[in-house]
Amino acid sequence: MELTTEIMYKAIVEKDTSFEGVFFTAVKTTGIFCRPSCTARKPKLENVEFLKTSKECILKGYRACKVCNPLKNVNQTPVEFQKIIDELSENLSLKFKDYDLKQKGIEPSQIRRWFVKNHGITFQAYQRMCRINSAFKKIQNGGSVTHTAFDTGFESLSGFGDSFKNIFGVSPKNGKQLNIIDLKRIETPLGTMLACATNQGICLLEFTDRKMLETELKSIAKLLNATIIQGNNKHFEMLEIQLQEYFNGLRKEFSVPIHTPGTDFQNKVWNALQSIPHGMTKSYKEQAVTIGSPESVRAVANANGMNRISILIPCHRVIGSDGQLTGYGGGLWRKKYLLELEEKNKK
Repeated sequence: MELTTEIMYKAIVEKDTSFEGVFFTAVKTTGIFCRPSCTARKPKLENVEFLKTSKECILKGYRACKVCNPLKNVNQTPVEFQKIIDELSENLSLKFKDYDLKQKGIEPSQIRRWFVKNHGITFQAYQRMCRINSAFKKIQNGGSVTHTAFDTGFESLSGFGDSFKNIFGVSPKNGKQLNIIDLKRIETPLGTMLACATNQGICLLEFTDRKMLETELKSIAKLLNATIIQGNNKHFEMLEIQLQEYFNGLRKEFSVPIHTPGTDFQNKVWNALQSIPHGMTKSYKEQAVTIGSPESVRAVANANGMNRISILIPCHRVIGSDGQLTGYGGGLWRKKYLLELEEKNKK
């Protein structure tokens, strides 16, 4: 379904939460921007422009609405969708069809649109992915192929085998030989991030609009000889809690484990980044001196650019020698926000 101006305006009038993260309402007469579900008085259509991201709104000079806080938990999962996701997590043999969704008061096209927007797959594909990911982990932990297939809701061994091989490239019986990287979508005040984790720790944390994200995902999979799948990981809960505390001004250091495959030099640079105190900045030259390689400014800058774990490894704290903000994979507007947040909360 094409997202027309009429559909978007109808969504803001009805405060439709299923459009959260799909667009923002920017009001020309007040200079503010809102979520689609904002409860404030609705502007006339001729006074509105609809923008796709909070970044577009900020760059156009709009300020965040104090009623709906559009910079807080951008693209947050609608409550009714979260209930469905929770049910699936608790019982992976469930299969929600259109009829089941309508019985719960959810329009199938809305949840389908939201999943495509926020996960890049349909809701039905998400359900299949959840089941096959659960099956993968059960097999890795010693479960039998037959019991795993039926326990996770597959109706036949052949169907299970085809789905498994289609995703992982090997048959279920060979699944134990594969390494996996878990992937999860996380909401922050600066937009959606993708987190990846192994058993050792977080190995990637990037904003979903980063241009190099696809390359980074392929790189981390190759470095670890692993397959990336959507699924839970023991480190994700701690990561989400600590990120929330950070954005709320309650945390200055992170203790969630990280996993940083790379060269010795890269890890030396990344360790030095973590030593820059909260609320402080360094130039690339100062960073090079810190690691004992004052002549390696360009190599240090390149290693910073190869950092795959935003915020936790704070490459945003490195600025130009002249004090100017320099390149940042998440965008200079985010770098500015992070530095101002830390400056505000450094005491």
